[in-house]
Amino acid sequence: MAHNFADLFEHSVDAMPDRIALIEQGRRITYRELDERANRLAHHLASVGVGRGTHVGFQMHNSIDTMQTLIACFKLAAAPVNINFRYGPEELVYLYDNADLEHLVYHACYGNAVRAAAQRSPRLKYLLCAADDRTAADAGVDCLAEVTDAAPVTRPDIPRTADDRFIMYTGGTTGMPKGVLWRQEDMWRVLGGGIDFYSNEPVTDEYQQSRTGTAGEPSTWLILPPLMHLAAMMPTFLALWSGNCVIFEPRFDPVTVWRTVAAEHPGVMVITGDAMARPLIDAYRAGSVDTTGLFMIASGAALLTQATKNDLLDLIPNLFVSDSIGSSETGFGGIGFAQRDADPSRKSRVSIGRGAAVVDDDGRPVQPGDQGWLAKTGAVPLGYYKDEAKTAKLFKTVDGERIVITDDRAILEDDGTISLIGRGNMVINTGGEKVFAEEVEGVVKAHPAVYDATVIGVDHPRWGQQVAAVVSLSAGAGATLDLPDLQAHVRNHLAGYKVPRAIWVTESVTRSPSGKPDYTWARRYAADRAPDYRAD
Repeated sequence: MAHNFADLFEHSVDAMPDRIALIEQGRRITYRELDERANRLAHHLASVGVGRGTHVGFQMHNSIDTMQTLIACFKLAAAPVNINFRYGPEELVYLYDNADLEHLVYHACYGNAVRAAAQRSPRLKYLLCAADDRTAADAGVDCLAEVTDAAPVTRPDIPRTADDRFIMYTGGTTGMPKGVLWRQEDMWRVLGGGIDFYSNEPVTDEYQQSRTGTAGEPSTWLILPPLMHLAAMMPTFLALWSGNCVIFEPRFDPVTVWRTVAAEHPGVMVITGDAMARPLIDAYRAGSVDTTGLFMIASGAALLTQATKNDLLDLIPNLFVSDSIGSSETGFGGIGFAQRDADPSRKSRVSIGRGAAVVDDDGRPVQPGDQGWLAKTGAVPLGYYKDEAKTAKLFKTVDGERIVITDDRAILEDDGTISLIGRGNMVINTGGEKVFAEEVEGVVKAHPAVYDATVIGVDHPRWGQQVAAVVSLSAGAGATLDLPDLQAHVRNHLAGYKVPRAIWVTESVTRSPSGKPDYTWARRYAADRAPDYRAD
C-alpha cells in the first residue's frame, strides 16, 4: 500500500502531469512543475543534512512555496513540523526546542520573530527564507528561490515506507503546543482518502485516487484555513492525490475570497467554522457575488453554529454545507450535512467515520441514547512526541485494541449518528450543574446584537462558577447590549443555569488561526477588567 505522502503525489504527477495543481493570486503551476520544484528543494535540503526522520520546521502561510516545502520534505522521508506563524519569540523558542528542530523554512514576513527565537535556539542550525507577497527574502540567509535554481530536477532516490513519520503540532484550546506523531500511511487512511469518507471503505490500493482523478474532470478547491493546520493540509493533499486543483490565498480576507470565487469558479470552499463563515456572509451581503460553480462549503476543525448554517443555505442557492469532526489526535471522525433549523441550540450531528465511537470512562462503547467520550480505533497516532504521560492518558488498549479517547463529549443517537456536546475540559461547573461552553456559544451568537462569542466560567462565591461570555457586537448594534434581552434569548433555548450572568465586550474575539476559540485569551481578558454587563 501507500508508502508516504510523496508517493501518492508522484502517482498523480505521473498520471496527470499537465493538469493545474495550484493557483496562488492568479499564478498557476502544473503537477509536473510542482514536482520539479519540490525535487530541486529536496536535493538542496539533503545537501544541508536533511534526511530520513529529520524534523524540518515550516513557518509559512498558504502558498505554492509552502506546498513545495512540504512535498520536498516527504520526498526525503523527513517530517515537516508546522509552526504557528502567529507565535511570538517566547512561544517559538519553546516549540523549536520541543520539536527538536535543526532546520527551518519560513516566509520573510515572519523574519523578525524567527531571528529573535533562533538566537535562543542553539539546536537550530539552518534557516531558509522564502520571499512572500509582501516581503523580500532576508539578507544573509539562504533564499529558497536562489538555492533551488541550480539543484537537480530529478526525483531524489530515497527509500520511503509506510512508517515514515507525520507530525502535527496542536495548541488545542488551552495549554502549550504538543506534537502528535503519526505513521504517514495511518494519516492517509484517516484524513487523506485512504478510507472513503462517505462509504467508510478502504481504497483498493495506493493508485486508486490517481486512477479516479485521471478518469474524471478535475474540480477546483479553494482552501482557506492555514496549511499549518490539518483542516487545510489534508484537504490540499487529498485534492492533489486525486488530480484536482487547489487555490490558495496568502491571508484570509473575505472580500478577496469572493473575488477569487468569481474569477476562478471553485466547486469546493474549505473553511473553519463561524470564524470564517460569518465574515464571508457579511462580505457576500455587502456586494454582488458571482458564485457560479460553487456547490460545497466544507467546515473542518471548528463546527458551524446552526444560525450560520441557515445563513449560508439561504444566501447561496443549491449549496451543500458540511461539518466534519476530528482532531490531530483522531483524524476524521464523521461528517454531517447542514439542514435549516430555527433552533440555534440544535447540536451538530454527524455520520460516524470508520473506527469512530462513543465510549464510557473505561473505553467501552455506550448504548444508543447514552452520552460518552468521542473515541477512535483503527488507524490512530503513535502518541505525543516526547510526552509519555500525555500519551498514556489519551491512548489506551481496550479489549486488545488500541484506542484514542478524546476530551470531546458526545451522544450516540438511536440512528447510529453522533451528536457533539462539547469539550470535557471546557465544562463550566455552576452549582453542581455542568455546562458545555460550545453549547452556549452557539445560542449567544444567534442573538442579532452578537457577532462572535467565547463562553467561559468565572469564579462565584456561592455557585463555584458562573457562566459568562466575552463577545463582539454586530455591525449596527452600536456599543451597547441589552443584557436582559440576551438572557431571555438564551433562556428560550437552554436551561436557566446556562444563561450568561456577566458579559465582556471586545472589538474582536481572539481565535486560533484554525478558528477555534482561544479560551486562555478570553479568561485573561475577563480577569483584567470589570464586566461591561452583569446580572444581579
